[in-house]
Amino acid sequence: MPIETTRWDPADHIESAQDVAAYLEAAFEDGDAAVITATLGAIARSKGMTQVAKEAGVTREALYKALSADGDPKLSTLLGVLKALGLSLSVEPSKAA
Repeated sequence: MPIETTRWDPADHIESAQDVAAYLEAAFEDGDAAVITATLGAIARSKGMTQVAKEAGVTREALYKALSADGDPKLSTLLGVLKALGLSLSVEPSKAA
């Protein structure tokens, strides 16, 4: 009898503001734009895409597209999503600097 599996979705495991911050911080440390986009997508799904899209000032469809695996959100979309999620962006010198 084969074992049934389901697709793992990180959105199902994001439960607190600390989870959001840690997950997004790890994505930014990775530095890959696709990883950051996918992470924002998972966080937005965990909060509800419709509500996040509304608060970010974009349509739900546009948000799904921007935060998809092939997405490349505009800076205005990124900033809107961060604001809708109750997050802010800060900058500090890299450790290599």
